Amino acid sequence: MLGSRRQNTHYSSLKFSDLSENGQLRLLDLAFQPFVLAISTVPFFAFSFVIWAYQLGVDITILLAWGSFYILLAVVTHKFYSSYKKYRNKNNHTFTIAKWIPVINGVALAHGIAMTLPFLILMNKVTFEFNIVYLLSVAVGNFAFAAHLSAIPKAFYCTFIPCLLLILLLMPWTFTNHWVILNFFCIVYSVFIIEFVRVLHQFFLRQMMLEDESLKLAENYRLAKIEAEQALKDKNQFLTTASHDLRQPVHAMGFLIESIARRNEDNAIEPALKDLKQSVRSVNQMFSSLLDLSKIESGNVELRLGNVYLDALIQEIATVFTEEARAKNLEIRIRTSGDNAIARVDGILLHQSIMNLMHNALRYTKQGGVLIAVRKRSKDWQIDVWDTGIGVAIEDQNQIYSPFYRNEHAWRIDTAGHGLGLSVVARCCKMMGCHYGFSSRLNRGSHFWLRVPSLTGHLSSVRIVNETKHQENELDNIQLTGTCLIVDDDPQVATAWESLLSTWGVEVQCVESGKEALEVIAKGFNPRGILCDQRLRAGESGFDVLRALLDKCPAASGAMISGEFNSPELKLAESEGYLVMHKPLEPNQLFIVLSSWLKAT
Repeated sequence: MLGSRRQNTHYSSLKFSDLSENGQLRLLDLAFQPFVLAISTVPFFAFSFVIWAYQLGVDITILLAWGSFYILLAVVTHKFYSSYKKYRNKNNHTFTIAKWIPVINGVALAHGIAMTLPFLILMNKVTFEFNIVYLLSVAVGNFAFAAHLSAIPKAFYCTFIPCLLLILLLMPWTFTNHWVILNFFCIVYSVFIIEFVRVLHQFFLRQMMLEDESLKLAENYRLAKIEAEQALKDKNQFLTTASHDLRQPVHAMGFLIESIARRNEDNAIEPALKDLKQSVRSVNQMFSSLLDLSKIESGNVELRLGNVYLDALIQEIATVFTEEARAKNLEIRIRTSGDNAIARVDGILLHQSIMNLMHNALRYTKQGGVLIAVRKRSKDWQIDVWDTGIGVAIEDQNQIYSPFYRNEHAWRIDTAGHGLGLSVVARCCKMMGCHYGFSSRLNRGSHFWLRVPSLTGHLSSVRIVNETKHQENELDNIQLTGTCLIVDDDPQVATAWESLLSTWGVEVQCVESGKEALEVIAKGFNPRGILCDQRLRAGESGFDVLRALLDKCPAASGAMISGEFNSPELKLAESEGYLVMHKPLEPNQLFIVLSSWLKAT
């Protein structure tokens, strides 16, 4: 109520000058066109009275001149309006208002004086009925002008006041026996019509003021939206540009840990090394998810459907969040489908969606834990994430999937984040054509779910996981024989390459540029495998270096190694049939590639 009272007070004494130039111009538009139409109708009424006066036997010569004047006034007003529209489109608003309001006022003044002339021209020549009908016509005409010109009251007063004063002055001669009572009615009518204009003008001013405020809010919203989108674009651009440098240490770390594990002879630290391997894989997965998220946010993701084994997926994601949950004294529980859940979806989008749901659940859960499950629902598989967190209030549930939205309870628990996590989930599900939803009770917890189309398959996720682990154990007992040339300008990464490949039995040479690589080959080093980083110092293209080296060593095999994904050079390399591998590179993947190039023992 207080806010409403303040608002009414704010709008109760508005003036034309309080509006912005745009608002003033809109009022001018609002008044000008109806004013032109009103002036254009007067000649028809004028000649009706000319005909009536002729029937009464009155000399109508001057009256015809009066009617012709209105035809001329209508034509002039139309021309003024056409000129106004052209001037308005070409000139500053201030100049337009200053030039054309006096024009309207001038035409209105001429109209106000001209309306009273028939009383003077026909004084004592026509009947009482003629005069009273004409007086009523003038009253109706003024009322119509009041409605049209109340947007600019001064223009109306230029018509009404001269007309009223002249009528009151001529009334004793026009209506000899009734002028007193008719003057009284004219004064009452004048008070009414002036108040009508005042109220209607305030209404127009309020409307224009509200429109101005709405335009300002819309402009502020547009600018804020552009700023937010630009910030998001800049962040995504930064991640894309910096991905190579960000992946380098993770890439080197994975190689060094594998090298240490190969050299290790102490069984006591073997479990720790396995945990360290898994941790590096988790960092790699989370880092890749971060880059995938930036692509999703910017809308640069192409849908790639494939067969996804859901049990293995949720086990992997639960592993990623195990340490975070343990640090918060929370429990993560998994309920699998019994190795039957295979879905036809985009693996990256689904992985990112579940990661976001798990991150959201752990962030807003202070005690208890999180349950992630896969279960059958009709012909689909449903992935559920339950938590015992703060829940979502009923009034917030309609907006929970909106971008940049975080409710009050979320801000109290954690000020980090931008409210994008669940909006990304919604975007990913819509891209895949999957259903999603949630149920929640405030301070009791939430249940988020995704429903994906099932696919009948014969391979179980557990078999795949076990086979992968079996392959890893087999690789531990295999050695390679041969030579390999590495072109990478990062000393830390070069050390990791040398450490890992030497444990596999590979003779390795690491260089920083294409020039150094050619010098090593010229000295007699004959590589069977060449691995070249894409981004080298001084702007040298790794792909150009690789092609030059393979031309020099036709018996060798080669591949590109890069932390980038959207590089034109990498796309060209793949299109020409070259092998492209991305950092951080899994040691097992690298071993499989090298074993196809070199001799395994």
